[in-house]
Amino acid sequence: MKAEIIAVGTELLLGQIVNTNAQFLSQELATLGIDVYFQTVVGDNLIRLQESIQLASERADIIVFTGGIGPTQDDLTKEALAAFLGRELHIDRISMDLVEDFFNKRGAHMTENNRRQALVIEGSSPLTNSTGLAVGIALSHEGKHYIVLPGPPKEMAPMFVEQAKPWLLQHAITNEMPIYSTMLKFAGIGESALEERLIDLIQNQTDPTIAPYAKEGEVTIRISTKANTEQDAMIKLDVLEEQIRSILPNHVYANKDISIERAIVDLMTERKLTLSAAESCTGGLLMERITSIPGSSTVFLGGIVCYSNQLKEKLLNVPHDLLEGDGAPGAVSAEVAEVLAEQVRMIGDTDFGLSITGVAGPDYSERKPVGLVYIAIAERGKDTEVLELRLSGNRESIRMRTVKSLLYRLWLKMVQSEKLQQDS
Repeated sequence: MKAEIIAVGTELLLGQIVNTNAQFLSQELATLGIDVYFQTVVGDNLIRLQESIQLASERADIIVFTGGIGPTQDDLTKEALAAFLGRELHIDRISMDLVEDFFNKRGAHMTENNRRQALVIEGSSPLTNSTGLAVGIALSHEGKHYIVLPGPPKEMAPMFVEQAKPWLLQHAITNEMPIYSTMLKFAGIGESALEERLIDLIQNQTDPTIAPYAKEGEVTIRISTKANTEQDAMIKLDVLEEQIRSILPNHVYANKDISIERAIVDLMTERKLTLSAAESCTGGLLMERITSIPGSSTVFLGGIVCYSNQLKEKLLNVPHDLLEGDGAPGAVSAEVAEVLAEQVRMIGDTDFGLSITGVAGPDYSERKPVGLVYIAIAERGKDTEVLELRLSGNRESIRMRTVKSLLYRLWLKMVQSEKLQQDS
């Protein structure tokens, strides 16, 4: 069974708000075994809205609308659908009572246009709005099923879960198997490189399916299957997950939707490990990412943002002859990154010390190019690891990629250490 989501509102087309409703509905419909093939956004225009309904009815079995059912003249969703179906609109008495009661309890005057929020289409089932005033509707017509929901997410989501979903299960869904998914999170590898490594699995996929997604510094793969039960689904998903892990053993950091910093905090908490950091060009971004995780205070003891050479020297004891003078490697160097990591670890008496120093841009520094960054990890009782990065992009992109790269190297170091302990 195929579905299309039609989001109504000129504000969506203007980019004034983000269409999070489509994401929520796609996920919810997938759990019912309904495939969303199209998502449409249309402005507050009666003719264009009717054209969108016509097209959606030709290519989908279920059409779900969000928005355009409020009290104003540009709320046209119900009018457009009623005209398309050749049905009349009328006031639903129960819904109207709720609207009137809302204003009466507040001692406020109800303007006449608020009656529009109680409109329903002839032959439809009203969907009660538990968090707002505009009533939704659900109806079937010539083998197609239409769901009309409000636009505000706080109204739309509960109406779908509490009202529309049960209606769909009763009136529209018969033999559809639900879709089950697992998310695999990757770090230390780009989308194109990941696809190249998994190309045989991707090209030969049938069931389960593989869908990659990428954002700055990390890649996600969603593997999905249809099955009668969750147990049947997990048998298939586990087999494919193991295949992917065997191909990319050093890059899969989680099989759920969490950030790599969340994975690191969880690992360090479990092992009772501690961490400190010294940052130059990233200006505290690494520390912000770590401390944004609830419970990170048991892991992260503190850090220093040392932008200037003066603070590198005074607070973290970086030798002056490494920073300045003839033959000095300079602040942006492997030598300074190593000292920063070791010193912040010793000052904090932590198990790990992390450091970053580099050129985020937009201009050269120390006659070194934008995107040249050094990261280091000092671990108690072990040699310090230093890595040179050559990154591209704007200032913010370089800073974020640097942080993600360092977090990946820290995660990998801990995972490999665990494997060595298990093998010994």
